[in-house]
Order: sequence, then structure tokens, then C-alpha cells
Amino acid sequence: MPSLVLAAALVIHLALVSPWLGRLTYARLERERDRDEGILTRMFTAWTAELWVLAAVALLIVGLSPQIDLAGVGFVLPADPETTAGMVVGAAIASVVAVLVAVRMNRTGRPVPGQAAFRAMLPRTPAERRGALVLSVSAGICEEIVFRGLLIALGTRVLGLPLPVAAGLALAVFVAGHLYQGWRGMAVVTLAGLGLTMLYLKTGSLLLPILLHAIADIRSLLLVPAGRRDTLDGTATVRG
Repeated sequence: MPSLVLAAALVIHLALVSPWLGRLTYARLERERDRDEGILTRMFTAWTAELWVLAAVALLIVGLSPQIDLAGVGFVLPADPETTAGMVVGAAIASVVAVLVAVRMNRTGRPVPGQAAFRAMLPRTPAERRGALVLSVSAGICEEIVFRGLLIALGTRVLGLPLPVAAGLALAVFVAGHLYQGWRGMAVVTLAGLGLTMLYLKTGSLLLPILLHAIADIRSLLLVPAGRRDTLDGTATVRG
């Protein structure tokens, strides 16, 4: 079946090829960032393109698979309006507070928690900031489609796995994509990914996970204390 072959190729890429390439790319960025002014912008462009290709492949698999439809990968509004409304309000408050705290830390020159694991990716120029913004939004949309939507559906609807097992395997592949951040970064990515997974399973919709994922990545990449790019500590969920 074409959809199974394509799905297998996608999973192999996500679990093995993408983490390896990401680590090599980030290592090169760390080595050459100060010598090559355009390397970060090119990396942002390449990672953004990869994300949209992966999302397109995921949607193609959905279109080819008789067991999966768009609703089955989260392309629906949350089923319980009251619960969803509460989650939206809670998520909005938490996001505003997190951004305000990060902005305050930014203005006082303090490092925003979660940036040491990818400090070479922190933008310094307007072009790099634009690239970081596009990458953050793209990651929020595309990674949720692929890792929360498609992979969980493949596990439950195609392979017949129990939902917790399918969700756990999808989370493991998601975390593997952050190999370049090291074990500390991957540990925090695991917690963040778990929260996004639980939110998706609770609502049955990708709407809130996409929104929160994009906000988290924008906060992590764009709120950078001036003059502190080389002394940041912490981890975050940015993949690129």
C-alpha cells in the first residue's frame, strides 16, 4: 500500500535521518557562525522548508490512507466547547504571563530560561529575526501535524496500538528531533511535548497545541537579552 510505504519512509526520516542531520547542521552553525554572516539565515530557511515538506508528506499519507482522515489527525474544532473555552482562557493567561516575564528579563539583560541548548540559533540581525519568526510559526503548525496528528493516528488506526503506546512512540520521535540540544534540552522537550500531547488527546484538536507550540518557540528564539547570547542557560523546545 503506497500510504504505508510513504509512512514508513517518513518515520525513518523523522527518527533517524532528521536528528542526525540536525546535529550536524547545528554543530556546523556553532563552528562557523562568527565567520559566515549568512549561515543562520540559510539554516532557518532550510529547516523551515523541511518542516513544510514533512507536513505536506503527512497530509499526502492521510489522503492515501483509507484508515485515516483529516478529523483523525486533529483537523477539527475541539469537541467540548466548555472545556475548550477554559483551556483557551488558561492557555492565553499562561502565554501572556510567560511572554511578559520573558520581556521583562530581556529588558533587564537577564537570560530567558530555555536558550542555552540552542544559543547559536539566537538571531542578531533583522533578517535573522524574520527567519526565526517564520521558523517558529512553521514549527508550531508543521510539527503538531506530523508528530501529534499523523504519528498518533498511524499508531492507533493503522498499527492497532493502544493510544498511550502510540502517543508515547510519537513523543519519542518528536524528542529525537531535538538531538542537537543535548540530553538536558531533550529532557525539557520531553516535558513540553508531553504537555502538548495531553492537550491534543484531551481536545481531539490540533488547534491549541499549534497555538501554544508557536508561542513557545517565538518566545524562545526572539526574546534575547542584548549582550548575553554567549552566557545563556537552560533548555527549550525549539526544533527549527
